[in-house]
Amino acid sequence: MTAPTRMLRKPEVIARTGLSNSTLYQLIQQKKLKPPVKLGARAVGWTESDVEEYLAACIKASRPE
Repeated sequence: MTAPTRMLRKPEVIARTGLSNSTLYQLIQQKKLKPPVKLGARAVGWTESDVEEYLAACIKASRPE
């Protein structure tokens, strides 16, 4: 059985990544971060795995072997 998918709302994504709101959406336009998932009529969220994947890519890019 797989673990349930945890959804992160924008304030938590900003806190985890340290990005500003505008930078967050720039990265989505540049296809460096996956877009949010529509959760309801006025709610969106990012999967925790998408945010972790983005952060891992940032770490890898900043620490070449």
